[in-house]
Amino acid sequence: QSHLVESGGGLAQPGGSLRLSCAFSGTLFDDYAIGWFRQAPGQEREAVSCIARSGGRRGGATYYSDSVKDRFSISRDDAKKMVYLQMYSLKPEDTGTYYCAADFQGITPIHNMCNDREAFGSWGQGTQVTVSS
Repeated sequence: QSHLVESGGGLAQPGGSLRLSCAFSGTLFDDYAIGWFRQAPGQEREAVSCIARSGGRRGGATYYSDSVKDRFSISRDDAKKMVYLQMYSLKPEDTGTYYCAADFQGITPIHNMCNDREAFGSWGQGTQVTVSS
């Protein structure tokens, strides 16, 4: 069982940047796919970006939703059991609560996992991101 804690949210101006962090507690971090999801008030939780387990032919592969592609960057530090989401060129529509999620990744490609919230069994409490002038 894994435990996740997000940090780094806050208020940013349009065009600004923020870096979110996700701290993972548990074992076998290398075998876990990690995802970032967000939820705006009154809307469903949506995938933002995911990163595959380390190692193997597709180790560390990444997926981005169309809305954040070329603006956000996901990375993982296996030694520290951390995953980061660097967000650039923020827009007001990026506002929402950002959640980190994790689950063991078998043979499912990361883009398939990222598009299925049910594929992730562990979730953090979320961190608020507000983009406003």
